[in-house]
Amino acid sequence: MLQPEPTDGDTSWFVHDRFGLFIHWGLYALGARHEWLRHNEKIDNETYEKYFKHFDPDLYDPAAWADAACNAGMKYFVVTTKHHEGFCLWDSALTDYKATNTPYGKDVLRPMVDAFRGRGMKVGFYHSLIDWHHADFTIDRIHPLRERREEWDRNFERDMARYREYLHGQTTELLTKFGKIDILWYDFSYGRDGDDPGKGKLDWGSEDLLKLVRKLQPQIVLNDRLEIDQDVKTPEQFQPREWVHVGGKPVIWEACQTFSGSWGYHRDEESWKSVDTLVKMLIDSVSKGGNLLLNVGPTGRGEFDERALERLNGVGDWMRRHGRSIYGCTQAPAEFSAPEDCRLTYNPTANRLYIHVFSWPYRYLHVDGMSERVEYAQLLNDASEVKMLRAIPEAAYGAGITEKRDDTLTLELPVKKPTNAVVPVIELFLK
Repeated sequence: MLQPEPTDGDTSWFVHDRFGLFIHWGLYALGARHEWLRHNEKIDNETYEKYFKHFDPDLYDPAAWADAACNAGMKYFVVTTKHHEGFCLWDSALTDYKATNTPYGKDVLRPMVDAFRGRGMKVGFYHSLIDWHHADFTIDRIHPLRERREEWDRNFERDMARYREYLHGQTTELLTKFGKIDILWYDFSYGRDGDDPGKGKLDWGSEDLLKLVRKLQPQIVLNDRLEIDQDVKTPEQFQPREWVHVGGKPVIWEACQTFSGSWGYHRDEESWKSVDTLVKMLIDSVSKGGNLLLNVGPTGRGEFDERALERLNGVGDWMRRHGRSIYGCTQAPAEFSAPEDCRLTYNPTANRLYIHVFSWPYRYLHVDGMSERVEYAQLLNDASEVKMLRAIPEAAYGAGITEKRDDTLTLELPVKKPTNAVVPVIELFLK
């Protein structure tokens, strides 16, 4: 099976750990109606200032956040150091628009890094290339002030070169003041649309920014949104149909997904995914050689809300028993085909194949091409043996049906689906 080419950053741990936590937190948590509320409601700096004046997450406990992530089976996290609104979670020397100048009065990023790192988790920073608060960031089609003609006319007063200097300076801060950073997640470039040129690699100075990042943290994993392909492709809010390819070659990839329809805290959003759906998304990603980065939007008081905690607990309950079908696993070799309504993952080091049963069948599960390949089979949730039938019983096909493949392995399952596994997994020890 063709494998991705080596990357500039160290992705060896990344393709092993497979499951991470995304955190979108900023002033938009107080608005509680989507992290793009400035864009959606065309809010200017003066109006948005009310959130800055009232940011006081008095219940913020980064240790509790790290515990929730660890208990869910996550191995790394990525947090928004600055989102498009321009507000910074750390005590940046380059701006006054930061957490230390709010009523809370403290850096919220450093204790978060310490808490997650203290639990053995890899540390990742999301940093927006966009900044709707910065005086030199020019008006464009996604800017909150895009419908104000007079603001477009004032673009000549703004200087993107000064903004680039600010962007590169903050990158230097983030990569020199917090120890080893494992992931840097920039977001995002957007090209020409009609008369609006958008913004891309020339605006960000991507080539120089890339050199700066590699100089400061050579092993860091870098995503693909500088308009320069780097270590990891990041499909957003959809599940690829197959292993992601670029130029006909497989690449390292990570699906980033939300619990609901918003990245930031959204009080009234109701399209929350079930634990069953989330577990299947994780399995689906790994079965195609990818990772899953699952997002939480903390509240304005600094907590994960109960809907997020309920789902993290549910996913963690499944991962506690089934994590070894995820960690260190990847897409199964092409010679193995998944039974109906199943996904396969494969651990090449342990030489084990995992069948994730999305729809529980009645009594028998048929695995073609495997009759002489398997040494032992068990349910992963309780290590109970699954009988392997190499001579397919008539009961599995019905009287009068004679078309049976000689290489089919039939697994005899209990009639009742295991009660402690939203997605049961059969572990096959290969010869």
